Amino acid sequence: MRRKIFAFALVLAIVGTALEITQPWLYFVNHEVNEAFPGLSADERTAVGEMPEDEKQMLIKMARENREMAEQTARAQVGADQVVPAEQQAMPPDMPAEPSALASGSFIDIDPIHGAVGSATIYALPDGRRILRFEDFRSKNGPDLHVYLSREAPASTFAGLGDDALYLGALKGNVGSQNYDIPAEADISQYRSAVIYCRPFRVVFSTAEFM
Repeated sequence: MRRKIFAFALVLAIVGTALEITQPWLYFVNHEVNEAFPGLSADERTAVGEMPEDEKQMLIKMARENREMAEQTARAQVGADQVVPAEQQAMPPDMPAEPSALASGSFIDIDPIHGAVGSATIYALPDGRRILRFEDFRSKNGPDLHVYLSREAPASTFAGLGDDALYLGALKGNVGSQNYDIPAEADISQYRSAVIYCRPFRVVFSTAEFM
C-alpha cells in the first residue's frame, strides 16, 4: 500500500513539475498588453492612443525597429496639418494661355502611416517652363518630407528613390494644391513618378506613377 501511495505521489510530483515548466494553459489565455508609446509627452501619447488601431500598431512596430523614426513620425502625424496658403495653391499667375498636361498620376497609400491622395501632373506652361503640380492633395504627415521625380515607381516604404532621382524641393504642405518648378535641362521622359520622401530616414511616404 505504501508503495502505491509513494508511486502515486511521485507521479503527481513529476506531472506538476512538467506543467510548471511548460505552462500549457498559456496557449489558451490571451495576454493583453497596452504599452505607452515611448519618448512622447503625455499629450502626444494620448493623441497616438486615439489614432486608428492600424496606424497605432504600425507605429509601435516601427518603434521596435527604429525608435527615433517612430517618435518623429508619431509627432508629425498627431500634429496640425501643414496647409499650403491659398494664394500659393493656384497655377502660376499671368499665363497667357492654358498649360498642357504632359504626364499625370495618382498618389497611393503604402501602409497605414505612409500614404497620400490626390494627383501629380507635369504641365508645360506657355512661357516654356514646366512644373510638377499636386491637386486635391493630402498626405500623411511625416518628418522632413521632400519631393522628387524618380526613374522608378517605388511602391514600398524602403524601396528607395532609384538612381538619378531629380530633387524638386521640400514638401510645401501636407494639405493643398502646390507647384514645383522642374529644371529646364531635365528630360522628363526619363521619369516614371513623383515621390514624397522622408530624407532623414530614407522612407517613401507616397508615389504617383505617371500614366
